[in-house]
Amino acid sequence: MRILHTADWHLGRSLEGRSRLGEQADFLQELQAIVRDQEIDMVLVAGDIYDSVNPPAAAEEMFYDSLAELAEGGKRHVVVISGNHDHPDRLAASGPLAKKQGITLIGLPTANRYSFQIPRTNELAKLFALPYPSEARLRELLMNEGDEAQLRSAYSDRVAQLLKQGTSDFGNDSVNLVMSHLYALGGAESESERPIQVGGAYTVDVSAFDVPAQYAALGHLHRPQMLKAPIPVRYCGSPLAYSFSEAGQAKSVSIVELQPGEAVREGKLRLEEIYLSSGRPLVRWQAKDGIAQMWSWIEEGKDVNAWIDAEVHLSESLSMEEIQRLRKARDGFVHIRPIYPEMEAQQTEIRMGTMSMDELFRRFYNRQTGGAEPEPELTQLFLELLNEGEEEQADEAGEPAVSQFGGGAV
Repeated sequence: MRILHTADWHLGRSLEGRSRLGEQADFLQELQAIVRDQEIDMVLVAGDIYDSVNPPAAAEEMFYDSLAELAEGGKRHVVVISGNHDHPDRLAASGPLAKKQGITLIGLPTANRYSFQIPRTNELAKLFALPYPSEARLRELLMNEGDEAQLRSAYSDRVAQLLKQGTSDFGNDSVNLVMSHLYALGGAESESERPIQVGGAYTVDVSAFDVPAQYAALGHLHRPQMLKAPIPVRYCGSPLAYSFSEAGQAKSVSIVELQPGEAVREGKLRLEEIYLSSGRPLVRWQAKDGIAQMWSWIEEGKDVNAWIDAEVHLSESLSMEEIQRLRKARDGFVHIRPIYPEMEAQQTEIRMGTMSMDELFRRFYNRQTGGAEPEPELTQLFLELLNEGEEEQADEAGEPAVSQFGGGAV
């Protein structure tokens, strides 16, 4: 049987106030075409369907329309679990109606196992689906007291127990699958996913996946990657880039082909990535030769369809009129950051840990206002907003929060 694995749609999410519903609709149409063209028997959607627990109506309508197209009236099975961004009860509320169309919606983590007969191959698939398993959603307190390391160990052990229980009846007569939305330790290091525990205490050791399953479909991290684990464990990644830390990442969905009784190791897994063409890419520009270089790139049509985070190196102030001209010439600009010579030195100091963010803000404010000093309340507000932005970016991308303040985005 052929199984498509996708996750982290984040329907309804915007980019600095810019709607991305059109891009998300394009992705869902592309997904429907892939499912038909690739003769997919089962679609697994591993959480974070929406970007918030109270998504806009347009996002919900898009989701349900897409599910109906994917299932094609029960022609194939579609299984969806909630992620940390989803409201579990709201996601599962329409489950009874969806079930009649071959769609399974699972909101809260339980010990339930699911079985599906595949019409095309006449094979049986067994699935243990574990939606985002926080303490609140598990409805149990793992520890009354103790440090984060102890809670992390207790949490990982609890998830391992759930996985073991949920796969206890897996046998050679079925294709055996696990799906969850969680943070598993051991993701590949990169600029956007450093080796930190982005789940906080809610992290799971890969040894928890020592279960008799042939494939574990995970959601939460936005970069596609396999983990080194006892069985094939994979994050399929998000279908769109949702923060500039994902700039340059190729987006895809994952397809695996399995049969009952097959012994599968990562090296022998029949896995195919289908790269997506929908959605506007996110790119970073560094115009080290000044504003003229920006205009040259615009005129030559560089990254014409992209969302752009731009840094332009200047020796003189960038006027609002010039900023407006740039934005009028290219609607994809999200940030336009002027970088002055003294700021480059300051950024070096920040990277070396010799200058605090409040000192950087004070110097920036002083320069922009011709010598005035910011009020303490203003500095505090800036730091709070900066912290909120970093936490949101880290949460959405499954990665650490790293400040990119370098002269103020405009």
